[in-house]
Amino acid sequence: MGERPERGLKGLHQAFDEVRFGPSRTLNIRSALPTAADASHRVRNWLRQQQVADAKEVLVVTGRGNNSDDGVPVVKDACVRVFHELRRKNVIVSFSEHTPGSFVIALAPMSALLEAGRRRRDRPPMEAAPSRGQLRAFDQETLARLRSLAERSLDALGVREREQFIEDEMLRLLDVLASSVREGPDRERRLRTAIAAAMRDFD
Repeated sequence: MGERPERGLKGLHQAFDEVRFGPSRTLNIRSALPTAADASHRVRNWLRQQQVADAKEVLVVTGRGNNSDDGVPVVKDACVRVFHELRRKNVIVSFSEHTPGSFVIALAPMSALLEAGRRRRDRPPMEAAPSRGQLRAFDQETLARLRSLAERSLDALGVREREQFIEDEMLRLLDVLASSVREGPDRERRLRTAIAAAMRDFD
């Protein structure tokens, strides 16, 4: 005989979650049994990627922490600290406990991240801000998209003589977007995706 299908409210809730979020908007931390540090790193990067992807609402499964030492849910607590951090940085709007071992996260639009970057720097302590020389490392398509975003941003601020501010605004936007597009394979392609997501918020 085959396995009996899961029954009851738990199975029903899981079925609804699969329809509501799907695999692309669900992160199951619990299944990997990570350390608190690993969970924090993975959740932080994944939520930033989901913001760029304009996901709006996602599900993070942390588990209850029933098997943790002394019954302290260290992974769940670490994830909650990341949620608070990313809310301050305008990556997420809000989060709420969905079940005792999962959270629904409402993501902020990219325009909110750019506005937060206007008010403060958002980078690791040892990471330098982009310089004018670094702009030359990108191809012409990326620079053209970044320039268009800078023009939209300055227009939104009501800057009339924007040409003298374009390069500075491009550098500022690159600085902010770097927090969502870390080093790694295809970074420039991922940067263009982040620029496109920010452009949609100005349309």
